[in-house]
Amino acid sequence: MEVDKKEEIDSESSEQVVNPWEVSAKDGGKIDYDKLIDKFGCQRLDESLIDRVQRLTSRQPHVFLRRGVFFAHRDFNEILDAYEKGDKFYLYTGRGPSSEALHLGHLIPFMFTKYLQEAFKVPLVIQLTDDEKCMWKNLSVEESQRLARENAKDIIACGFDVTKTFIFSDFDYVGGSFYKNMVKVSKCVTLNKAMGIFGFSGEDHIGKLSFPPVQAVPSFPSSFPHLFPGKDNLRCLIPCAIDQDPYFRMTRDVAPRLGYSKPALIESSFFPALQASTLLSSLQLLKGENGKMSASDPNSAIYVTDTAKDIKNKINRYAFSGGQDSVEKHRELGANLEVDIPVKYLSFFLEDDAELEHIKKEYGEGRMLTGEVKKRLTEVLTEMVERHRRARAAVTDEMVDAFMAVRPLPNMFE
Repeated sequence: MEVDKKEEIDSESSEQVVNPWEVSAKDGGKIDYDKLIDKFGCQRLDESLIDRVQRLTSRQPHVFLRRGVFFAHRDFNEILDAYEKGDKFYLYTGRGPSSEALHLGHLIPFMFTKYLQEAFKVPLVIQLTDDEKCMWKNLSVEESQRLARENAKDIIACGFDVTKTFIFSDFDYVGGSFYKNMVKVSKCVTLNKAMGIFGFSGEDHIGKLSFPPVQAVPSFPSSFPHLFPGKDNLRCLIPCAIDQDPYFRMTRDVAPRLGYSKPALIESSFFPALQASTLLSSLQLLKGENGKMSASDPNSAIYVTDTAKDIKNKINRYAFSGGQDSVEKHRELGANLEVDIPVKYLSFFLEDDAELEHIKKEYGEGRMLTGEVKKRLTEVLTEMVERHRRARAAVTDEMVDAFMAVRPLPNMFE
């Protein structure tokens, strides 16, 4: 069984900690994604799968596929096999609403999910885990619900199709068939197994122990009888960051015992923080990239509410550079692209492949300076954030109600 692999997610001897609540590497180093793939037991997303996506959808693969942002998977090949035979599937992703505004790292799964929805013409369910954040972040129920609706507006602003998308809040939706599936999953997972998978301890309150089935069961079509009546064999594909993998290792272990297909996953790397941690030594600072962008440190993140001035200041002041300490030395040695945060951000958000390669070549060989790269990044992110802000401003409460209404989606596979 998948969850019988080495279950320790967190221990003092671990070189890196990656779980749904913490992402860090030993001594502030970089996350080793190859080790993570081996530890979790998922597969590397290779070029042959990306080529298949292009052939089956007749459109260029998303930049996040082309550049390895989504780099690992579980059974994505089986989803493509079924799709090629004419069988549809549905998408499931989610958001834990713990902050008023999203940062760019939060947008990545939604940008990619929108592409998948359009490319494969399939329905989507988006879970807002307001109950989880109430338990983990010490928020009140009312505040968690309020943040869920605010975050829903940012999600809708990404451009999802209301005729193919159902957004739901756990506080509002859990019950009926959804709750029945939660109980079935709960009976299949022992306390020891949950502690092994998630690292729970005797100090954690029982609410945390009860949560994993809530995130598991949107993987089962019968949890949405208004969407998928009589379609219990419908496959589910989950785009998410790889720190969510423990939830779905558990789900994939349980699913066949309950008569469901295992959900497939396509998993992304983490979006790095702007700056190296100030707690690191000068030697460690050379590593540049530490963990992922954090909503708890406003200077580590670009938010969708940031002004053009905010974005420029954050990039110029905090974006860790791989350039050399003097122009002369930089012209001679060039930039270290492995640690340069502006180049990493451009790899996420600059659409033009040729321009990105040009910047990397010129900067890496010292002909382009750090200031020029930061200026281009500022332009790209300012345009992106402004576009999102305009889209979000157009999202009304009535639109949120429409996306969250429990109703059939008659054209969801067209």
